[in-house]
Amino acid sequence: MSERGKQRLQKILARAGYGSRRACEVLILQGHVRVNGQVVTELGSQADPAHDTIEVDGISVRLPQTHTYILLHKPAGVVTTRHDPHAKRTVMHLLEGVEAAVFPVGRLDTDTTGVLLLTDDGELAFRLTHPRYGVPKTYLVEVRGKVDEQAVRQLRDGVELEDGVSAPAQVQHTGYHPQRQTTTLRMTIHEGRKRQVKRMCEAVGHRVVRLHRERFGPLTLRNLPPGAWRHLTPREVTALRRAVGLASYACGC
Repeated sequence: MSERGKQRLQKILARAGYGSRRACEVLILQGHVRVNGQVVTELGSQADPAHDTIEVDGISVRLPQTHTYILLHKPAGVVTTRHDPHAKRTVMHLLEGVEAAVFPVGRLDTDTTGVLLLTDDGELAFRLTHPRYGVPKTYLVEVRGKVDEQAVRQLRDGVELEDGVSAPAQVQHTGYHPQRQTTTLRMTIHEGRKRQVKRMCEAVGHRVVRLHRERFGPLTLRNLPPGAWRHLTPREVTALRRAVGLASYACGC
């Protein structure tokens, strides 16, 4: 095996569409992966996909020549995962006709709607969800009560959460609705913590009643209706990859 050809196993598996790097690390730790017939459970393990036989549960790993990139307008009531035996519908149920082994990039809560990217490009997915790259995500947020300037300033400066102070957010107050007694905000964050927008709003005294992701990096829904999906254009793929420091890549767009 040449040193140049060696790569970390989780990176190879992610490139082959087995999920995010973190998901692939779990596959390795749980003993699902073999290299040249030997079970490998060490996360530092490397292999050469051009010369080694790599298997997941007995199935040979094949790296795609091109990748698939899908933009989904996630509706409410759908779980963001590939598999969930307890869920009536996952986002995969909406991708009729998609043969590639795509997976969701990050998560949207079941009741959250909007932009969701799915792909089999593991390296891109890893970078898009890693805080180091600071990919912006913009949400339209409806919260209970009347949000004052002090709360907006707190959100802009960063608020104390149980897992540390949030990074500053861009926040625009877009209106108060007297009949519903709710306020609408437009928030852009650069982190990807679990339920972050909801927790930030709760920290300043306002519970989120509706959350919609308008933008993920350079991606927007445009006129895509809820539940519908489309392939990204080559220009969109290039913009995504450039946003996280990757070169352009052949895609099955």
